[in-house]
Amino acid sequence: MKPYSILLVDDDADDQLFFIEALNTIDHSLECDVACNGVEAIGYLSRLKKLPAVIFLDLNMPMMNGYECLEAIRRQEVFSEIPIIVLTTSSNRVEAERTKKLGADTFITKTADLRMFRHQLNEILMGI
Repeated sequence: MKPYSILLVDDDADDQLFFIEALNTIDHSLECDVACNGVEAIGYLSRLKKLPAVIFLDLNMPMMNGYECLEAIRRQEVFSEIPIIVLTTSSNRVEAERTKKLGADTFITKTADLRMFRHQLNEILMGI
């Protein structure tokens, strides 16, 4: 797997650790930066010289939720090519369709099963 950076936007510390643990079992060379909400993510992206290869975005966050963050990212041309993968605890089809309309590339449901989550992440990362 080629080395690249990932941005995880999620306010839950346990979910952050779970995500990073899953990434590390796939490839230790992957870099993962974390933003705790949409406002932090937009600020982070604006300061970067090299954009992340992919953004994993939670929907339920304080200050600026995932929908608002997704819209804000997609409004800026410089970020338009970054794949955005929505992470959520819900498997609601309406939610998935809404995120697609706002510009998400795909939608995955968070799971407590590390092996299954790692498999989902690996499939996404292999496609980048």
